[in-house]
Amino acid sequence: MPRLDRTFSVAPMMEWTTRDYRAFARTLSRRALLYTEMVTTGAIIHGSPRERFLGYDPVEHPLALQLGGSDAGELAECAAIAEAWGYDEVNLNVGCPSDRVQNNLIGACLMGHPDKVAAAVKAMREAVSIPVTVKCRIGIDDQDEDADLAHFIRVVADAGCDTFIVHARKAWLQGLSPKENRDIPPLDYPRVHRLKAERPALHIGINGGIKTLDECQEQLRQVDSVMVGREAYQNPWLLAGVDAALYGEPGPAASRHAAARAFRPYIARRLEEGARLNHLTRHLLGLFQGCPGGRKFRRHLSEHAHREGAGLAVFDDALGLVPEGTPAPATALAT
Repeated sequence: MPRLDRTFSVAPMMEWTTRDYRAFARTLSRRALLYTEMVTTGAIIHGSPRERFLGYDPVEHPLALQLGGSDAGELAECAAIAEAWGYDEVNLNVGCPSDRVQNNLIGACLMGHPDKVAAAVKAMREAVSIPVTVKCRIGIDDQDEDADLAHFIRVVADAGCDTFIVHARKAWLQGLSPKENRDIPPLDYPRVHRLKAERPALHIGINGGIKTLDECQEQLRQVDSVMVGREAYQNPWLLAGVDAALYGEPGPAASRHAAARAFRPYIARRLEEGARLNHLTRHLLGLFQGCPGGRKFRRHLSEHAHREGAGLAVFDDALGLVPEGTPAPATALAT
């Protein structure tokens, strides 16, 4: 099996990194590692049809499935299912701070249960041949960011996990909402850098607050990989520079219009399958951010794509509102 290159990845984000967003992302970058939204073990084991939770287009590879759960047996079962479905990696969520997942012992609260995470990792690794990775925080609540994080990493690494993607801020499970947890706890990049220095044999990736490819390159001097979240969704043109800047290869999109046109056949196919236009085009709303006509493009899709029977004509009309060939804003590529 070829080694999975995770130099740059797009973070798993609920309701954002859907299969449709991921297919669109591939019109911008061939090399970025893409992650699904978090899918709970219960949804996979008991949900029907399974396609609803695990379906994807082959163009999305390399593709990782992020799992939410804490029961080692269930996680192992779901990891095996993920491998059978063709996923390239399975990742355990140890970072989500929402109340709903806390109540089911999913996400960031598991940072307080390293032995449970270790048991889950061990069971998953025994069940599959694809990589099993962990996405975590630098701590939760009153944990010590040095001692407790070091202990967590040591226990889970001893169970066989050699890849950790670390969101460089604490999660405050008591007193902050999930939304506040994305911004209020301060970022501590140096703590993740020290973790890599302390554990050089492990693959340590960094996540949280990274917005430009310059920042990505700076981080890659200290850690093994970078994961970008909201910026890759809200300003998707960022992805168009990833292949050249971080992999030394030309990307697939010569322009924003070219990326939109490349996505058009996918839209047509999904519409034939019964998808609604607005569920597809919502992922493109930030494509022309800062460009002449960009607001008109966004407004047209926002006002018309949700209507019953909306089809490709709405998409084409929106695209026609953005003059082609006009200079992109200086910050468009963020390199």
